[in-house]
Amino acid sequence: MNIIHPMICMAGLLCFACTSKQEVAIGGDFQVSGDTVKVASGSPVLGKIKTNEVWLAPYQASFSVSGVVEAIPNHYAQIASPFAGRITQSFVRLGQKVRKGSPIFEISSPDFFDAGKNYYQAKQEMELAKKSLKREKDLLANKVGVQKEVEEAEVNYELKRKDYENALASLKVFQINPDEMALGQPLVVRSPIDGEVVANDIVIGQYFKEDAEPVAVVADLSQVWVAANVKEKDLASVSNLKQVEISLVAYPGMTFTGDIYHVSEMLDEETRSVQVLIVCDNPERKMKPAMYASVKLTDEASDAVLVPTSAILQKEDNAYVLLAVGENLYVKKNVVTSGTDGDKSIIQSGLKAGDRIVTEGAFYFIDAQ
Repeated sequence: MNIIHPMICMAGLLCFACTSKQEVAIGGDFQVSGDTVKVASGSPVLGKIKTNEVWLAPYQASFSVSGVVEAIPNHYAQIASPFAGRITQSFVRLGQKVRKGSPIFEISSPDFFDAGKNYYQAKQEMELAKKSLKREKDLLANKVGVQKEVEEAEVNYELKRKDYENALASLKVFQINPDEMALGQPLVVRSPIDGEVVANDIVIGQYFKEDAEPVAVVADLSQVWVAANVKEKDLASVSNLKQVEISLVAYPGMTFTGDIYHVSEMLDEETRSVQVLIVCDNPERKMKPAMYASVKLTDEASDAVLVPTSAILQKEDNAYVLLAVGENLYVKKNVVTSGTDGDKSIIQSGLKAGDRIVTEGAFYFIDAQ
């Protein structure tokens, strides 16, 4: 048991005899019994402390993470030639807005010529097989044909029809309309999406192999993604998020808003974080792919117990406050916090509305270790 000199008591230090349950008088100013302390009515310490009741208050938890602006994949197209050949004409310039199906460039290609020839041949053979089938059915109906020849004609027609459908599909993959195609004409490569030409490396006369790199990029950046990396400990808050604010290095003081589009099912083992995709409207195109961003995620508002951070004392691994339980009588109460909001701390457990605690001068009651 330690006896504290009265002068030290006047300075505001108090030793809790936590292992002793006997009430002990200390310098005539305090009486300590376990976690309970009573301050004498004439003690100068009373003028240095203040107590307030604890109440529930609306609170929106928030946290910030880093992110990167990305183009939305289905709003982004890298355009290359589907066949080997030589570029004969360009229809676009950098920055030009295009619609889905707009011509990008024209290419003269022997491979495209062969594809067109195969299509017309398959179509002709299918039509001949269809006429042959009709003829055999007419003969059978007039009792001058045989069932076996009808069946053979049906099998042949089905095979030719499949060949035609395959040839047609191979053209439509490259947005080629067979009805507008003329055998021997160059191939016109078209944009698969609405957007803007953001890269243009088209060179008239350039020859391409089948595996050549894209020569143009069309992107619709009216909406973009911000890919944010949310730490594992904050993941539970993502499902209740009310607001997302985004700040970009390029525009200090300006904020952008967005909505959560997708939360990855996979956790990055190295960073212990999950990628969260946030979709943002970008009408002025200020948000550009690869820009670094700071993302502030704000939870839905809920009632919480907030107390001044100065009211919370620390001992070893436990945080506690001093609960006023009577006239000049205080009890140490362990609490669990879940974060801070300015000069306030959020109490997760340990206090309830209506409790009165020491909010100023709590340091006068710090344990002597």
